[in-house]
Amino acid sequence: MFWRGVWGYLPANIVQGVVGFLTIVLFTRLLSPEDFGRYALAFSVMTLAHVAVFSWLEAAMARFWAAESGAGLQGHFASLYRAAFGLSGLFVIAAGLAVWLWPADALFKVALAAGLAGAPARCLLKLGQERYRAAGEVGKAAGLDMAVAIGGLAIGVGFALAGAGGAAPLLGLGLAPLAALPFVLPGELKEARGGTFERERVRTYAVYGYPIAASLALTVVLASTDRFLLAAFVDEAAVGAYHAGYSIANRTLDVLFLWLGSAGQPALVMALERGGTDRLKIAAREQLSTFLLIGLPAAAGVALVATPLAEVLIGEDLRGAAAAITPWIALSALLYGLTAYYFGQAFTLGRKTKHLLAAMAVPAVANVILNLLLIPRFGVMGAAWATAASFGLGLLTTAAMGRRVMALPVPWDSLIRCAGATAVMALAVSALPPIGGFAELMLDAATGVVVYAVVALLLNAAGVRDVALRLLNRMRTRKAEA
Repeated sequence: MFWRGVWGYLPANIVQGVVGFLTIVLFTRLLSPEDFGRYALAFSVMTLAHVAVFSWLEAAMARFWAAESGAGLQGHFASLYRAAFGLSGLFVIAAGLAVWLWPADALFKVALAAGLAGAPARCLLKLGQERYRAAGEVGKAAGLDMAVAIGGLAIGVGFALAGAGGAAPLLGLGLAPLAALPFVLPGELKEARGGTFERERVRTYAVYGYPIAASLALTVVLASTDRFLLAAFVDEAAVGAYHAGYSIANRTLDVLFLWLGSAGQPALVMALERGGTDRLKIAAREQLSTFLLIGLPAAAGVALVATPLAEVLIGEDLRGAAAAITPWIALSALLYGLTAYYFGQAFTLGRKTKHLLAAMAVPAVANVILNLLLIPRFGVMGAAWATAASFGLGLLTTAAMGRRVMALPVPWDSLIRCAGATAVMALAVSALPPIGGFAELMLDAATGVVVYAVVALLLNAAGVRDVALRLLNRMRTRKAEA
């Protein structure tokens, strides 16, 4: 199930990566630094609000679908969707009042209102997508991802050209899911026919899901506190520069880990539910080895090409500061990816999600303290250092606490070999001449890919040489049979 998902979600994650880069390229040029900063702040508030209100429903759909059948499955759908509709009504009222009463400038309020208005539609669509993933319907989940990503970017660019300012990207993020909802929601609601709203079931889901939502909220705090403190201690233009650099590195790594996590999380649940802990450990070891094989060189690569990448992707007013912080954010993204998509799974698999909340509270508090200490003195660089240190602490805390709930294996041999191949790649890329711009980016990227691939094969990092030989033998067999 894991590898079917890995290959099935690959097109969607390629699209997500391209859209993520185009978002930076286009909006750092179509919006002023101040408007881009307003967008970054409003996006953080929007994400936090969505996580706080709706994410527990999405987590419950992902975790409990595999364990239900028959009438229980109807009750599962009926309970989740009726809870979602009820929360959506309350959310719209509360969000409207919050925006109206918030003592902020009018332009920021417009951006924030645009972001919050799309949250209910995103939740309903996400419920359907999580069901697709849990059921192994990779094509549907991937197609939905691609359609919403492309549609959101196109709508956002249209509003930016029309002069919507910082609200433009957020309008795209809200209207694209709304447009896709008629193609998803009716089929999902059919699954609820015959089912009733079960208060006890919802209570069970809330006990499981709210700690996940709260831990995600703390993750949002980890990722966004720096923006608000930069706005307070510096200005909105600094927020825009920081968000641009953060987006380059974080988006690249997040797309990779989301790709692997989309396939991995349902596979781990299925392995545990239908094969027990022995099957889970086999699946988990394979997944972390794959994460390391791809994630380590990706993070190092982004750090190595920070300057030419900023020159290609980011508007001139923002690129200097963005390039400086990119290596630190690449490290942060790698640490967060390992935490969220592997070590943090111990709590969801063991259904002890309150421990996940405790684990994430440690780096969240540390992040606030470090930002308060470093931003006034070092500005955007201080924010980047605080982020990297906090996510490193989060990884250590989550791994240590997670072992007490569900011990997930660490393939040390894969870690050492992948790290060695990454180090050789970094030395090779660092020796190349700094010719600047797109030419340097392509030269560095091509060299890094070739060197890493060769060394990884020689070292058999994460068993990649064994996999390559099996595929080669399979191709030869098919050719001989033909």
